Amino acid sequence: MRSLTVLDTPAGASRPPTGGGRLPAWLKRPLPAGNGNNFTARLIEDLRLETVCESARCPNRPECWSRRTATFMIMGNRCTRTCSFCSVPKGTPEPLEDDEPQRLAEAAARLGLQHVVITSVTRDDLPDGGAGHFVRCIAAVRQRLPRAVVEVLTPDFLGDPAAIDAVIEAQPEVFNHNLETVPRLHRIVRGRAQYARSLGLLERVKRRAPHIVTKAGLMLGIGETIDELFEVLADLRAIHCDVLTLGQYLAPTARHIPVQRFVPPKEFDTLAATARLLGFRQVVAGPFVRSSYHADEMVKP
Repeated sequence: MRSLTVLDTPAGASRPPTGGGRLPAWLKRPLPAGNGNNFTARLIEDLRLETVCESARCPNRPECWSRRTATFMIMGNRCTRTCSFCSVPKGTPEPLEDDEPQRLAEAAARLGLQHVVITSVTRDDLPDGGAGHFVRCIAAVRQRLPRAVVEVLTPDFLGDPAAIDAVIEAQPEVFNHNLETVPRLHRIVRGRAQYARSLGLLERVKRRAPHIVTKAGLMLGIGETIDELFEVLADLRAIHCDVLTLGQYLAPTARHIPVQRFVPPKEFDTLAATARLLGFRQVVAGPFVRSSYHADEMVKP
C-alpha cells in the first residue's frame, strides 16, 4: 500500500504542510481507499461551504474525508488576523451569507454526521465577532439533526462577554478554543490573541455552563519547553478544562513560522499520560492530532 507523507498531494487537494527539514518516518501514513474522499469533496463544493480541512491544509484531510466527515469553517475563508502558524487566507472578509447555516446543516445531514464540528475564521470586523452567526449555525444543525452532538471551535471574540455568552446560550455540547502555544511564544505565533483572554473564555464557559464540555489544544514543536507546557496544562486544569489535544506543528509553507522540533510519538504518549494524571477527562496526543481529528471519540464517557 502506498504511503502518504505530509509532502504528498492527493488528486484535487491543496499542497499539505511542509517545513522543518526532512520529515521523520512517523509522519507517514497509508492513503485511504474508497470513494468517500470524492463524495465529501463534491458535497462541500456543491453546497459552497468552506472547511478548515482545506484552508488550514490539514494533513488528515484525506483520511477524514474518506470517512465522510469534515470540520465546517463558517463566515468565509478570509481571516482578519495574521497568525504566523496558520495557512487560512488573510485579508478583508466577504459579507456573511444568510443561508450558510442551512447549507451547513444540509451537508451534515447528507454526510450522516452524529458529531458536527463548526469553526470559523476570526472576524474582528464584526461587532459581535461572528457570535450570532455561530448561534444561527447551531440552531440550523439542531433543527435538521436534533440528536447530533454540536461542537464549536471559536475565536476569542476579543474577550467580549456578550458574544461568548451568546454562544454558550446556544448550548453546544462541546466548546473548544485553542491556546495553540505557551505564553512566551504567543505574540510570535498568535499575533493579536492573548493567552489570558483565551483562558478567560474557557473559564467563563465552564463557570456559566458546567455541563458543557470545554476543550483546548496546543501545537508542539514550535520552541516551547516542557516546563512551559506543564504550566499551561496546570492553567487549563485550574479552570476545569475537560479535554486536551496535543499535536505536532507542521509549517504550511516556508513563509510560516518554522518547525523547531519533531516530537516523537512516545513523547506524545508520555505527555498524554501526565496530562491525564492532572485530571483532564480526555487527552488525545500524537503527531497528527488536531483539535477536530476524530472529535466524536474525544467526548465519549
